[in-house]
Amino acid sequence: MKSTLKIFAFFVFVFAFASIAQAQATRTWVSGVGDDVNPCSRTAPCKTFAGAISKTATNGEINCLDPAGYGAVTITKSITIDCEDTQGSILASLVNGVIINSSTAAVRLRGISINGAGNGINCVRVVAAASLVMDEMVCAGFATHGISIENTSGNFKLAVWNSSFRNNAGNGINTFVTGTGAATIQVSGSLFALNNRGVNLGAAAKASVQDSIFTNNTLEAIRTDGSTSTVTATNNQISHNGTGVFAANSAGARIGANTITLNTTGLNGAGATLCSFGGNFVDGNSANGAVTGPCAPNQ
Repeated sequence: MKSTLKIFAFFVFVFAFASIAQAQATRTWVSGVGDDVNPCSRTAPCKTFAGAISKTATNGEINCLDPAGYGAVTITKSITIDCEDTQGSILASLVNGVIINSSTAAVRLRGISINGAGNGINCVRVVAAASLVMDEMVCAGFATHGISIENTSGNFKLAVWNSSFRNNAGNGINTFVTGTGAATIQVSGSLFALNNRGVNLGAAAKASVQDSIFTNNTLEAIRTDGSTSTVTATNNQISHNGTGVFAANSAGARIGANTITLNTTGLNGAGATLCSFGGNFVDGNSANGAVTGPCAPNQ
């Protein structure tokens, strides 16, 4: 009987120890000299984001110990990946840099440079998510888009600050929501350069874009397309693009205090509503274009 109890106690101990060993941490670390077999602790970091995310609890945080390349990652829960002090990176040749695929996920990405090497698919692909905050991010060299928003249900919320979208064959930010999906977007203090378009809004997308630079984008700096989409653009520098602001197919665009110059076309309403709060400098374009009228007066 005593032997049986000892054996039982031994297995209880082993099971408890294994459970503790496999428990997810609220905070984990990655390093270029880490190893994904490690527990991702500060002193025994993992090597990749994919290795760390499986050992990080929902709503937890992954931090970078050095500016290494940490590999593409798929996110299926609420989490923060913060490499602001070290500028972590992802090389995403032939793949998506980050995929987010959970309708309840609230994701925060900070201080990460994601390089598509000219043939990566999307920098960040949102299949389904509740929200995404991108702070001090770089999305460069992708064959499709910087951020591709593709949710089919729910109102996905995106906030982008102090980030750079450059040299992408597609668009810096692109919405392609379907079904009952919608997108609400806030962009501030960011750079959109040498993309096909800077910000491109399809149906069911509403965006506010301010204090940002749009330059040398092949088609439009900002485009909103469809009666269920609208953009408000204020205090932006928009130059050397195909078109500065383009509102198409009954979409809405409100602009104020922007500098729109040296584009092929400054403004294009194309049968939509393109109104002005005033204070825009629209001059020096090959064709300046014009707004369709003033926006509603201040309330």
